[in-house]
Amino acid sequence: MPLLGLVSDPDFPSDIAESLAGSLPERLGESFNGDEWTVEVVSDPVAAGRSSGKEILDATERQRELHGWDYAVGVTDLPLRRARNPVLADIGAEHERVAVISLPALGGFQPQRRARQLLVNVLGELTDSGDRSGSGLYSGPTELLAPIRRERADSESIAVRYRSTKRRGRARLLSGMVRSNTPWRLVLGMSGALAAALATSVFALTSSTVWQIADMLGPWRQILVVVLAVALMATWLIVTHNLWEKPEYTADREQRLLYNSSTAITIVTGVSCLYVVLFVINLAGGLFLIDPELLSSKLGGGIGFGNYLGLAWAATSMGVAAGALGSGLEDDATVRRAAYGYREAQRRANQQRAERADEADGDSGGER
Repeated sequence: MPLLGLVSDPDFPSDIAESLAGSLPERLGESFNGDEWTVEVVSDPVAAGRSSGKEILDATERQRELHGWDYAVGVTDLPLRRARNPVLADIGAEHERVAVISLPALGGFQPQRRARQLLVNVLGELTDSGDRSGSGLYSGPTELLAPIRRERADSESIAVRYRSTKRRGRARLLSGMVRSNTPWRLVLGMSGALAAALATSVFALTSSTVWQIADMLGPWRQILVVVLAVALMATWLIVTHNLWEKPEYTADREQRLLYNSSTAITIVTGVSCLYVVLFVINLAGGLFLIDPELLSSKLGGGIGFGNYLGLAWAATSMGVAAGALGSGLEDDATVRRAAYGYREAQRRANQQRAERADEADGDSGGER
């Protein structure tokens, strides 16, 4: 009975690994001559601090030896690249029973299914057996959107590499990086911003002046206000809490562009989720609390559902703008934990500590 260990980064990769542990044994039995596989999962914060495929392979091999597994696969949300090509998986050469898969290269949609397909192929490489033709990894849509290539790696530590193509693979890699950040958790992780947004929304919802403004503005200006409110909070978060990747920490320009693009999309998506949730709350609150006759007396004329939509829009836009200011009350560590997965939050925390150490050294040098 082969024993497989999955060594995952904490947070999103651990969720994927736990899900795979439940579905993989049956799938592996079908692909590997009916063998009964056992799958164990270890969440390893040490592996989350690695920065290359080789380092993760080394850490995974140590875990394999420690737990007595037959095979081990590292599951990471580190975006691996080689010669500008996104890397899906590296199979060890120095360590012949271990491999690593990079979740971001699988894209932002259906990561569990794609990770399972990739693992079937990876284990086929490790065991030099198994039927990989039916894994689905090389399906027609995949070949059309982001083709996957298997190649012999030019490295002493890596025997085989699965990679995607540069241009189409880059878009999938970016979507996977955003998915790893789980942007919908952003605002729930920042209590100060959420409290400011809710308090301001309540005030706006009960202000007759806001009612009149909402009634006067047309749909195009309302849409513009939505865009400006989301952009304001997203920009405020990125600038105030130093979320922008700097050249001195990532010399690779393309890698830096990927990090910054994923940050911008993550923050905008998270703020947009806040806007939608607040809008629903404000709409329900307006319908429940504000009597149509009272609203009609302030606005004049007949009152319909569209008027309540306008009220919810105005209250939500003001709330999100206030949430931007409220986010300034959060410390940088809280925002990083809310905006990123474990590994990326740790990487950026290390960068900030190094930056503060450099500033301290500069100040002490100036005093001398």
